[in-house]
Amino acid sequence: MQYAPESRKGQRKMAFDGFRNMTIQQLEALIHLVEERSFSRAARRMNLTQPSLTKHIRNVEEILGSKVVNRASRSLALTPEGKVLHDYARRILRLRDEAREQVLRMRETDSGDIRIAASTIPATYILPYALGAFRRKHPRIRATLLAADSSEVIQMVLENGAEIGFIGKKPPGGKLIAEALWKDRLVLAASAEDPLAKRRSVRLVDLREAPFVIREKGSGTRETMESCLRDADIPGLSHLNIVAELGSSEAVKEAILAGLGISMISAHAIRRELRSGLAVALSIDECRMERSFYLIYRRQFDLMSHHERFLDFIRMYRPENPLQR
Repeated sequence: MQYAPESRKGQRKMAFDGFRNMTIQQLEALIHLVEERSFSRAARRMNLTQPSLTKHIRNVEEILGSKVVNRASRSLALTPEGKVLHDYARRILRLRDEAREQVLRMRETDSGDIRIAASTIPATYILPYALGAFRRKHPRIRATLLAADSSEVIQMVLENGAEIGFIGKKPPGGKLIAEALWKDRLVLAASAEDPLAKRRSVRLVDLREAPFVIREKGSGTRETMESCLRDADIPGLSHLNIVAELGSSEAVKEAILAGLGISMISAHAIRRELRSGLAVALSIDECRMERSFYLIYRRQFDLMSHHERFLDFIRMYRPENPLQR
């Protein structure tokens, strides 16, 4: 007998642990029963059979370990425990309805935040102009833009570090939706003083001895260049005289202008230097290096109205052709 109080305490704890399994529908059943004062009318209001509603009430009583309504009374009066639960049930359902209204308002309003990740070229030379034009149309939608290489952008979108991404290579299928948006052309760029500057095109064999600057691994620019070499049956970058490996298109461009070497670079990245005469763009006879920039987002991503407005805008946006004077 000396263990009975502890046993009752344990039973009481086990009963109240069941609160974690109480459902919204069970709380609604209690609220409608109180409002309708009838099991049958409450069941009709919830589109349930009367036995189903009765079962919901019995499950609630099992969780509480006590009755919630006095069935002996014609008015279905609440027990003290039922009154406490009924008050909290109303507050819980009111919070649920408020949450629903808040979400609906967010979906219907032209405002919100968008997290964007993009590889170097779109992040530096395309998206700032696109976002400026978008903001003029939708001033209440704010965008955060992070720059990384294409592989890192893919990972950020997959891990929800960014909602929307822009990259210079097609990602593997499965978890991502990818849409080709804009064309990009890679050119062989040299400073105006470089010996190759007077030529319009070169062959890959002409580049064996020329000092060459390349992008880091993971870069879409580097992967496009390596693909070009493979298509020409050239054994990769070992064919070139690599003098530096740099982590951004801006660094590569500055290296070209400083006379460190030549490099494959997006025409978008060197647009101003080409127009000012500080650099020249050459084509390579064996391959025309073109690629697409891809818009990516998670297949399971729940698009809200401000995301959809941005996607509609960006699909129609056309960046300036950097090779047109």
